[in-house]
Amino acid sequence: MVIPTYNERENIVAILHAVMQLSDLLDVLIVDDGSPDGTAELVRAEASTFPGRIHLLERKGKSGLGTAYIAGFYWALERHFTYICEMDADFSHPPADLLRLRQACLSGEKDVVVGSRYVRGGKVVNWPFDRIFLSFGASLYVRLLTGMPIMDPTAGFVCYHRAVLAALDLDRIRFIGYAFQIEMKYAVHRSGFRLGEVPITFADRTQGTSKMSGSIIKEAVVGVLQMRWNGLFRSYLRKPSTHGTSV
Repeated sequence: MVIPTYNERENIVAILHAVMQLSDLLDVLIVDDGSPDGTAELVRAEASTFPGRIHLLERKGKSGLGTAYIAGFYWALERHFTYICEMDADFSHPPADLLRLRQACLSGEKDVVVGSRYVRGGKVVNWPFDRIFLSFGASLYVRLLTGMPIMDPTAGFVCYHRAVLAALDLDRIRFIGYAFQIEMKYAVHRSGFRLGEVPITFADRTQGTSKMSGSIIKEAVVGVLQMRWNGLFRSYLRKPSTHGTSV
């Protein structure tokens, strides 16, 4: 489980405990972008309580959500994890649903499973109507432009089989904000992997500060057009190694 953080002191201990109690088979990697509020110190303290299961990757400065996830993906691939998931630290993604995402991947029917707000059984709570309208509208916009067969292409609660991340050239993912989630799913879809969804209840954060901004939304709107155009001329798949090695 890869969780990026920046100033998540209010949530980090609780989210780690929530994930740890789900299964002894789950490990967590926190990718912290130099949080000045001491998030990393709290992670180190919790790591001693769950030896070998909580890990910390510290980066200098705030470098963007997308680069944090990609750094976490590479970390997990190098350590040969079979299922690699992503989620937020603020409890907007229900930790208990991690097991449902993993089980959907374990079935072998899908290569990537998304925790979806917009399939039957999914919902959003504690959001004002205008934000729900904006989010659903963005999802519809993305689906119309890309042809992706999922209802929630902007979702950030995802489980990947390692074969998918190992096959993709992650260095070709250019977006680092809100549009990162869209481009990852587009890369999966364009590369012929199978996307699936399971319903979740998405709740707005109750602790800490939202990272959403106008520039992130602009990146998503304009970026999807650029991504769709560029996708006509390039592949997201990693080029085969001439030395017979792989991640």
